[in-house]
Amino acid sequence: MEKSKSQPQQFSLFENEESKHTDDEVISATSPFSNYIVYVDESGDHGLQTIDPNYPVFVLAFCIFHKRYYSEKVVPALEKFKFNHFGHDHVVLHEHEIRKEKGFFTFFKDREHKSAFLNELTSIIEESNFILVSCVIDKEALRAKNGDASNPYHLALGFCLETLFEFLKEKKQDQKQTHVVVECRGDKEDNELELEFRRICDGENQLGTTLPFNIVFAKKQVNSSGLQLADLVARPIGLRVIRPDQQNRAYEILKRKFYCEGGREKVGEQYENWGLKIYPPQESEKPR
Repeated sequence: MEKSKSQPQQFSLFENEESKHTDDEVISATSPFSNYIVYVDESGDHGLQTIDPNYPVFVLAFCIFHKRYYSEKVVPALEKFKFNHFGHDHVVLHEHEIRKEKGFFTFFKDREHKSAFLNELTSIIEESNFILVSCVIDKEALRAKNGDASNPYHLALGFCLETLFEFLKEKKQDQKQTHVVVECRGDKEDNELELEFRRICDGENQLGTTLPFNIVFAKKQVNSSGLQLADLVARPIGLRVIRPDQQNRAYEILKRKFYCEGGREKVGEQYENWGLKIYPPQESEKPR
């Protein structure tokens, strides 16, 4: 009997979804949840008492994924990458450990081996479709402006949540609940973060409106692909701000993913003070 040439049936991610719709057009009529999921990570210490002169910034990065694309493209790509390099997928890709060659990442035979590994990982990031929203806090400038009472994490969180809401309005998803996934840091830190998150979402933000977001805390052991990608993108953003003239291949890729003014036609261009905010503002920065 001749085999059917039809494509295998794909399970619908959203209720009442019609296959003719594009990702941006798909809106479930009954689900309370948006089509997007957000993964968050940071780079640098958010304290102001002691500032590392080699990395005097705090970076918060939001990676926004369409759920269908994330589940069908991004997760499988990272899983295959791990199987190819480690023989199993119980490896958490952590930028610090890769850079310092710790934990699972002591297996590099030489510089060429590590370079090939990083190039392949960079290619996965480059080929993955996600929207990037980030805030970089210049800790020395912040301390000079406000003393050491400010919390860089909370300041960055406010900007990123407000920008996330603007993105979801653009996608007509602002009336549905969107989950924001962050990595656990400790009971005290998590409790403080959740209080600040809910304060911002309850209306204490520059938009003056409630934000339909829900925070989810995840331990590193859950091996979330989204959290690992967020971890990998945060440091290159900080390095770009600290040393703008230094070669930074990772950032050259990431700048095309920032949420920007002008939509897809302006990717890689009009993103400063939109998808990327530096605070306190630099003198050359145009007001939004």
